[in-house]
Amino acid sequence: MTFSHSTVAAAAGALLLLSGVSAFAADPVHVRGTVASVDGAKVTIKTREGKDVTLTLGDNWKVAGVVKASLADIKQGTFIGTANTVGPDGAKALEVVVFPDAMRGTGEGDYGWDLKPNSQMTNATVSNPVQGVDGQTVTLSYKGGEKKVTIPPNVPIVTIVGATAADVKAGAAVFMAAAPGTAPDTFDKGFMAVGKDGIVPPM
Repeated sequence: MTFSHSTVAAAAGALLLLSGVSAFAADPVHVRGTVASVDGAKVTIKTREGKDVTLTLGDNWKVAGVVKASLADIKQGTFIGTANTVGPDGAKALEVVVFPDAMRGTGEGDYGWDLKPNSQMTNATVSNPVQGVDGQTVTLSYKGGEKKVTIPPNVPIVTIVGATAADVKAGAAVFMAAAPGTAPDTFDKGFMAVGKDGIVPPM
C-alpha cells in the first residue's frame, strides 16, 4: 500500500483534490467524519450525518496530516485557504488552512464550498500586514480577484503535514474528497486529510 506521503511536497499534489480541483471524471464527494474501524486496507468512516461509508485504501488514495496552527502563523505573503461565509458585515472565516510554502498556489481562487450552506472556499495570498492575535481581517489576493475576510477569535486554524497509513486509525477525525464507487456509500479513490493529536480537520 503506497497511498500515504511522508513529505509536505508530496501532499501538495493530493491537496489539489481538497481545493475542488479534481483529477476524477466525476465531481468529488466531500465526506467529514471519524474513522470507525480499520480492517487491513478497508476503512469504515462514520460521517457527521451518521452514515457509514467504506473505502479500500490503495495506490489510488492519497493522505496528509492536519495539525494545529495559529493566527501568528498567518503573515503578509502567507498562502492560506479559508472556508467563509459572506453576510452584511462582509466575509467571515469558518476555518483557515495555512499552507506550507511547498503547497503555495494549491486550488487558488474563490469558489463554492459545502462546509456550511452558502459557504465559499478562498485560497489566496495574504496581501496585508497581519497584526494582533485576537481576530484579524486579512486581504486575500488570488488570480483575477481579491477578497477581505475576517478571522474571528476561536476559528480553527490548521496546517498540513506528512502522514502515514498508521495515522488512519479508529477514532481519527478525517476529511475526504473522493470519487464515488460502484456501490452506494463506497469510494474508489481520493484524498484523505487525517487529524493528528486530536485535531479535527475543519475544512
